[in-house]
Amino acid sequence: MRILVTGGAGFIGSTFVRRLLDQTDDEVLVLDDLTYAGNLANLSGLRDNPRYRFVRGDIADPEVVADTLAGCQAVVNFAAESHVDRSILDPKSFINTNVYGVYVLLEAARFIGVNRFLHVSTDEVYGEVREGSASEDAPLRPRSPYSAAKSGGEMFVAAYHTTYGLPTLITRGSNTFGPYQYPEKLLPIVITEAIDNRPIPVYGNGRQVRDWLFVKDHCAAIDLVLRQGTPGEAYNIGGGNERFNIDVIERILDLLGRPRSLVQHVRDRPGHDIRYSVDSARLTALGWRPVLAFEEALEATVRWYAENESWWRPLKASPDYMEYFNRNYGERQVPAAGR
Repeated sequence: MRILVTGGAGFIGSTFVRRLLDQTDDEVLVLDDLTYAGNLANLSGLRDNPRYRFVRGDIADPEVVADTLAGCQAVVNFAAESHVDRSILDPKSFINTNVYGVYVLLEAARFIGVNRFLHVSTDEVYGEVREGSASEDAPLRPRSPYSAAKSGGEMFVAAYHTTYGLPTLITRGSNTFGPYQYPEKLLPIVITEAIDNRPIPVYGNGRQVRDWLFVKDHCAAIDLVLRQGTPGEAYNIGGGNERFNIDVIERILDLLGRPRSLVQHVRDRPGHDIRYSVDSARLTALGWRPVLAFEEALEATVRWYAENESWWRPLKASPDYMEYFNRNYGERQVPAAGR
């Protein structure tokens, strides 16, 4: 099977590409616009693989998408603007990629007649889940520009299945972590700032609850849904590792031998969801289970960043990252009220 992986130079996308090339006989075509979070270094060593090809392009460009998709039997769409904090600062770019870009992909896939179209979404489309866990049939209640844009893209995916019979699938993953994650997200920020003995900015009291999912387990679930999922269905992917953010942060500091006094509580971000939680029973019925225990995966992730400074230091020194970090955290350097 020839699979188009959009956003394949990003964090989860590149891990998925490596999985396909290592564990299947599929041909893999990557389409990525190499924006700030897309990085060819994430795909290093793959250039000479005869089953791999990279194309630089935007999923919102109909001509590029149509040309690239020709001859593919499946699409797995990772391409997205994906950081809540950036969506608060600039909602427009999220609409362009996460809604219009998805529409462009769907139109091309419908015209070509692909066998599978898998859209990678997020558990954040459910909004806050104060109690229990959200099933795939729960209403979407996005609370940030990011999750609103992801919800909009999902609605188009579902509509193209109902209206045109396109064999679509949706996955909604929980908070994913692991090697190659762009250092604007919580765990890479904590790890890399701690390595340098710098203050760790923590929103509010740090008692937001997230369900942590190791990136390789996430990609195994996506691969399973691609091959065995029922068209028209959505599948939650939860790691089963709900933790307070502050507990995960303090564990990282312990692993690196850094003092917990590095934690600096700052003013919370607007509309910060207090808890996410998904019910993954539909997925586990297909036979999926996480392979790595949370503690083992966290230790492996911390070790990877400690051993691969040459990968993340240039990213953190880039003008884009420095502007984002200073703009986002600099304006919130007000001590939070209590723990």
